[in-house]
Amino acid sequence: MKRLYVISGSSGVGKGTIIKEFLKRNPKYKLSVSSTTRKKRPGEKEGENYYYISKEEFETGITNGEFIEWAEFSGNYYGTRKSTIEDALSRGENLILEIETQGGQQIKKLLPDSVLIFIAPPSFEELKKRLEGRKTEDEATIQKRLSQVEREKESSKEYDYIVVNDEIEKAVKRIEEIISQSAI
Repeated sequence: MKRLYVISGSSGVGKGTIIKEFLKRNPKYKLSVSSTTRKKRPGEKEGENYYYISKEEFETGITNGEFIEWAEFSGNYYGTRKSTIEDALSRGENLILEIETQGGQQIKKLLPDSVLIFIAPPSFEELKKRLEGRKTEDEATIQKRLSQVEREKESSKEYDYIVVNDEIEKAVKRIEEIISQSAI
């Protein structure tokens, strides 16, 4: 059995960019694909970014205990199916999950050997600038995401590592160091 790595951080902090670069350099690691009820953004692909499912399908999955972790944010559900994790780990894959801190805490309780890494912004102002620069959400959604930053910062105290993303290259190298030190 291999190890599960959880990478979390505030929306807009650069988790996806860091993970994408890490995976490009380290192809033996796999990214778990979560399910969501939110609408697909331009450029996103089914089964690559998320599995896009209906709210009813997600709620049925919750009721049936199909999710190892899940959370609701801005009226949408996000979660990881147990079967995704179990199948990958039984195949001997090192798996990376990009999930919210709430989900990370759920994973750590169920799989204490997992490694939790929190990606932090260099500052609140920089995070706000990044969110606005994406131009994928309206101002109300951006404000809702920013209102979560304090809660996520508090949750990050339960994480094994905190990596500040002030430069992508530096953050990717730090993730590589953490993962190589903790690899089974």
